Amino acid sequence: MKVHRDIQHLPPFNKAVVTIGTFDGVHLGHRQIIDQLKKEAQAIGGETVLVTFHPHPRKVLAGHGPVLLLNTLPEKIELLTAQGIDHLVIVPFTPEFSSQPAERYVEDFLVARFHPHTVIIGYDHRFGQNRSGDFTLLESYAARHAFKLIEIPGQLINEATISSTRIRKALLSGQPEEASRLLGYDYFFEGVVVSGNKLGRELGYPTANLAVEEEKLVPGNGIYAVSCELRATSHEPLATQTPSQPGARSPKLLHGMMSIGVRPTVGGTPRTIEVNLFDFDADIYGRTLRVYLKKYLREEEKFDTLEALKDQLAKDKIASLAALTSSS
Repeated sequence: MKVHRDIQHLPPFNKAVVTIGTFDGVHLGHRQIIDQLKKEAQAIGGETVLVTFHPHPRKVLAGHGPVLLLNTLPEKIELLTAQGIDHLVIVPFTPEFSSQPAERYVEDFLVARFHPHTVIIGYDHRFGQNRSGDFTLLESYAARHAFKLIEIPGQLINEATISSTRIRKALLSGQPEEASRLLGYDYFFEGVVVSGNKLGRELGYPTANLAVEEEKLVPGNGIYAVSCELRATSHEPLATQTPSQPGARSPKLLHGMMSIGVRPTVGGTPRTIEVNLFDFDADIYGRTLRVYLKKYLREEEKFDTLEALKDQLAKDKIASLAALTSSS
């Protein structure tokens, strides 16, 4: 897949079959559109062109609060690469871009930049100033500029009621298995291993404390069974750097359990993400750890003593190993 970031200098596409959207999560609903994109391109000997935006439009448009994303941009690129798309165009989303009239969006952006043979959009696709552009407007321009227009019906996309919003709710409410079912792969996030207070090591369960990108959705508080992989650094490439498929597993995969929360047993702290890796003892400070969610085990609890906490951690490890074995 070729990635294009300069929309002023795009290559001439061969019979471009184009779709446009944010594609946060690259979930099974999105893949209904992508499958149609590839099918149409194959039928005419054309190229697939997926157009997305960065930053996420909701981060730019007024009236929206913080946006927690299912994918960072590098993750989205990785997931889309696995879908076998020919071209990914990343459009800088700015207030100026969002404020252009819908008619100009079609003429100056869609037609002038991509010269599409076919345009495929979801049933609820909106564009241009105040999201005034829709399928009907595109239809009028399709006849004028001789491109084919296909709308993916809502029934097809919503058959499994898949949406990024539903996936976010599942992750925030301790339902990672439901999220994985809707995504088509295990939800994952990455964090840099930073120094903690070493309490886990004192209890016999050393943890990697993770610092995660601010815009990335971190699951709700609780204890989870997880699988992990160390990501490559600029000095040490790893065979596990890029899974061949979303959620793919590698020989270097590590198993463990993760706690997300405020550590009430020790008086409460800022929210932390701590991963205990099983049968692993190496210095990985400064490294990036990717965490795949497998199962939610329990809520975060306050224990009367550290010994009681240690006893519970032993039970959590047993539960994690059982969950990881059954899912492998």
